[in-house]
Amino acid sequence: MKLSAELKALEQRLGHQFGAPELLVRAVTHSSMSSATRSDNQRLEFLGDRVLGLVMAEAILDHDKVATEGQLAPRFNALVRKEACADVARDIDLGAALKLGRSEMLSGGRRKQALLGDAMEAVIAAVYRDAGFDVARDLILRLWGKRVTTVEDDARDPKTSLQEWAQARGFQPPKYELVKRSGPDHAPVFTIAARLENGEAEEATAGSKRQAEQAAAKTLLTRLESA
Repeated sequence: MKLSAELKALEQRLGHQFGAPELLVRAVTHSSMSSATRSDNQRLEFLGDRVLGLVMAEAILDHDKVATEGQLAPRFNALVRKEACADVARDIDLGAALKLGRSEMLSGGRRKQALLGDAMEAVIAAVYRDAGFDVARDLILRLWGKRVTTVEDDARDPKTSLQEWAQARGFQPPKYELVKRSGPDHAPVFTIAARLENGEAEEATAGSKRQAEQAAAKTLLTRLESA
């Protein structure tokens, strides 16, 4: 099978040349493009999630040989969650190589976090199937890079941490308010405010409500803890 120019470029960004290029084609094919003759990436995504999980579990154990299970679990979750996979996908411009149906393409599918995260997991599985676990592990560790060693700083969920901060001081849980929505329907931008009952508040803007809420909570918590 001859790969398109986009997929050849993706191979170069991955640093892996496929012996079975049809695996890469399948990994970047969204269900909106699947047909009787073209398989989508959902099965590869399922496998890639497991390969990623094993690699990350081993990596954080090797990095911190004294951490407890309670300390390791949030770090692991931060490294394998969909947001982390999507961030890595953006680093290698995976969106440019995705094969999407017309409706998904028009709705900004190449930038959607869920699609990018799923495709990243599928690509991991494709490399695993093509060249084995050791090659897939090396690819993952190279692409995730410093995230593995700095994950402790990002492991705490900001909304949970802010709620715990508020409860420890007898406050009601924080409230999150939509301040503004802008941008076209296929690529909306949300500004969210995180507010405490004592009047403290911070705003943040992101491409999804969840991301904006997390960012607002993190900014507010950082300010409160440094006060």
